[in-house]
Amino acid sequence: MATINPYLIFNGNCEEAFLFYQSVFGGEFPYVGKFNDMPADAEGGDAISEEDKNKIMHISLPIGKDSILMGSDSNEASGSVAFGSNVSISINTESKQEADKLFDGLSAGGNPFMPMNQTFWGAYFGMFVDKFGIHWMVNFDEKPTN
Repeated sequence: MATINPYLIFNGNCEEAFLFYQSVFGGEFPYVGKFNDMPADAEGGDAISEEDKNKIMHISLPIGKDSILMGSDSNEASGSVAFGSNVSISINTESKQEADKLFDGLSAGGNPFMPMNQTFWGAYFGMFVDKFGIHWMVNFDEKPTN
């Protein structure tokens, strides 16, 4: 069964926000990745500007038994985000088949701007905006880190 978590996008202050959230929820960050950690041969990896290199590419903070607050900064390549489009629902699936089913079903009539594909961080991942304007991320970790 899939699980869902909120994914927050910031315009350069993701680290500040997550340090604040950590001060409230407690816990540790199991992963903090910056754009300069991205391999140059990864999609978009060679387009990261000097200004964006130290911004957060991905961060996660467990906030309960089954919930993880996740986030990142926007960058020059993706453009700044506006409030209302800076929150995505992240779905973590138990199989590639479930990921494809949910991605295909939920993105029907919408904008699947990043099709499901293997990523440099080892996940099968895709993103889209559904026909109602809701932002989604679908993820399957073949080798979960938890």
